Amino acid sequence: MKAIELSQYGPPEVLQIKEVEKPVPKDNEVLIRVHATTVNFGDLIARNFKAVTPRNFNMPGLFWFFAKMYFGFNKPNVKRLGSEFSGVVESTGKAVTAYKPGDPVFGYPGQPMGAYAEYLCMPESGVLAPKPANMSHEEAAASAYGNIMALYLLREAGIQKG
Repeated sequence: MKAIELSQYGPPEVLQIKEVEKPVPKDNEVLIRVHATTVNFGDLIARNFKAVTPRNFNMPGLFWFFAKMYFGFNKPNVKRLGSEFSGVVESTGKAVTAYKPGDPVFGYPGQPMGAYAEYLCMPESGVLAPKPANMSHEEAAASAYGNIMALYLLREAGIQKG
């Protein structure tokens, strides 16, 4: 499959199309064929993290230090960006019950990102939801972070009707 990856920090030109292995879903994961993804602020920061400082991004120094440890001080540890996506379930792990092949979905993989690829695996319990029929894949991908994150947090908190 094709994926867009980076091996150094910098401008958009550091992104390269590469041929990589198609992921295989674990028992609790769904394999999604990505139809649309976004470029958001988090992707921009991760792509050029060498230039990120606490001052120019208004972040506490301790947060900056741990973020640098995660993303990499001089070279990126996160090779494939992409924080939001929309696509169609291609296959599922044997323990998955909420989704089946052919289901349109959208979501937010969080860290380690990874939506800049033809395929992406996500846990069934992750920040993932059925794509509304009245939304295009592009619209769903662009709304994934706010909408799906809110839904995920409501589920995690156990919020019920009434």
